[in-house]
Amino acid sequence: MRSKAVITLDDAKKLLDAAEAVAVANKWKVVIAILDDGAHLVALHRMDGTRPGNPDIAIRKARTAAMTLRPSRVWETRVLQGRTSMLSMPLLTVQGGLPIFIDGDCIGAIGVSGVQSHEDDQIAMTAIRTVFPNARTTQAGEEDD
Repeated sequence: MRSKAVITLDDAKKLLDAAEAVAVANKWKVVIAILDDGAHLVALHRMDGTRPGNPDIAIRKARTAAMTLRPSRVWETRVLQGRTSMLSMPLLTVQGGLPIFIDGDCIGAIGVSGVQSHEDDQIAMTAIRTVFPNARTTQAGEEDD
């Protein structure tokens, strides 16, 4: 039998705190979603003043990352390169969702929505690096995917 790390509620709370700190420092109002490796919601934080659709978008970005084991921006890039058939997939092809890999295993994902997509991605990345300094957001060999 093999053991693997899992995301805990305590981990999710730390990710939420780290992500919120970035958002507050930049005066951004966002929603942060933390999902486990099965793409099930562990925690959701909606800052005051966010739009009604932001919670669903944050969850969908994180779900895309957790289910595909790739940052959601990978799918956005493919669509922008002409692979429009991907729009029919049950993914949100917008930057801002990142999987979290520990020792090569995906333990879950984070999705952020509320500002420009690259800023959502910046918040998510900073939160991961703060809480899990040795984590990756891509699998080995897929850095340029």
